[in-house]
Amino acid sequence: MLLEVKHLKKIFKTRFSKEGDLRPMKKLALAQELKENAYPGRGIVIGRSKDGKKAVTAYFIMGRSENSRNRVFVEDGEGIRTQAFDPAKLEDPSLIIYAPVRVLGDETIVTNGDQTDTVYEGREKGLTFEQSLRSREFEPDGPNYTPRISGLMKIADGTFHYAMSILKSDNGNPESCNRYTYTYENPIAGEGRFIHTYMHDGNPLPSFEGEPTWVKISGDIDSFTDMLWNNLNEDNKVSLFVRFIDIKTGKYETRIINKNK
Repeated sequence: MLLEVKHLKKIFKTRFSKEGDLRPMKKLALAQELKENAYPGRGIVIGRSKDGKKAVTAYFIMGRSENSRNRVFVEDGEGIRTQAFDPAKLEDPSLIIYAPVRVLGDETIVTNGDQTDTVYEGREKGLTFEQSLRSREFEPDGPNYTPRISGLMKIADGTFHYAMSILKSDNGNPESCNRYTYTYENPIAGEGRFIHTYMHDGNPLPSFEGEPTWVKISGDIDSFTDMLWNNLNEDNKVSLFVRFIDIKTGKYETRIINKNK
């Protein structure tokens, strides 16, 4: 019986790697994760600063087509929105023009699409993060069927918790939507989670697999922003948003970098 318990504990402390083998859970370097992947697509990072005082989030977008690359982040109230860098070149705005970040009271919502508004409106009505996203599924951009990735940060009374979600097709089959929600209570200083839309470049693009990646969070807002931007693929990166929120006061700092200037 004792051996069985030890065996089960070992299983729960492992995860499947990209190759399908079992390996111990490992906290990864975010810079390396980005550098080794030419096209993770759109990505969300949420975690806690190394000194434990700040809630940290980042959101980036990338693009392969001229339409996807023709974008910039602009501030919009306490959040941001995407807009066309050159309006004359804008083709289909349906999946590329949206508000990735919105703030509702002590909650910050970060997503890769217009489900930001869905979560905002759901939370206003008293729905949970997971319930709010029940009305949505992956993007209708077959054959990729891009996953909808979302994050919710709650900072109140000196505490910080967050959740992440991914809605994706069932291994490329659009007849079924797989829904996964991950919650992180009182996250550890210097640690975070990273989720992105695609495992890597491809045709069609393969959806993200597994739990959000466990990553290290280090540096102040400027060094963290530089690390992210400098390790995103030079050809494909488009825009980056980073925010550090003081857990004690709720005050925040924001950085935005756009490739198009």
